[in-house]
Amino acid sequence: MVEKVPMTKSGADQLREELRWRQQDERPRIIQAIAEARAHGDLSENAEYHAAKEAQSYNEGRISELEDITTRAEVVDPAKMSGEKVRFGATVKLVDEDTEEEKTYQIVGDQEADVKSGRISVSSPISRALIGKEVGDSIEVNAPGGSRAYEILEVIWK
Repeated sequence: MVEKVPMTKSGADQLREELRWRQQDERPRIIQAIAEARAHGDLSENAEYHAAKEAQSYNEGRISELEDITTRAEVVDPAKMSGEKVRFGATVKLVDEDTEEEKTYQIVGDQEADVKSGRISVSSPISRALIGKEVGDSIEVNAPGGSRAYEILEVIWK
């Protein structure tokens, strides 16, 4: 059975755009770079040729990975969801019970996670602690920096 990869619509769109770019823009550019490097003669000591072949190998590997992920993608649109309980796609507003610092995270797929922009992976420790909880619940997260306690202030679907 093929394992589905959950992701938001924006995450799926980003991956499809990267796939399109790698296939239609990057692949031809690399092929051109290989052709130019070949024209310089002896390939055994041609650093440009080896660098272009390495870039080609990386690009083709990423294309294969993106094709696999987008094929198995199960797109979830949080705007069409509702409810009190935290689930995939929810944006959750938390308060650190020790520092009173508020944080807002959206639970997204592994491929689209970006902590700096407030998007955390569904498989992260904090997401696993949040799923199934609701406003007012407290959670404890064992993170690399130590154990942290949070209270859920709000569950937003957008």
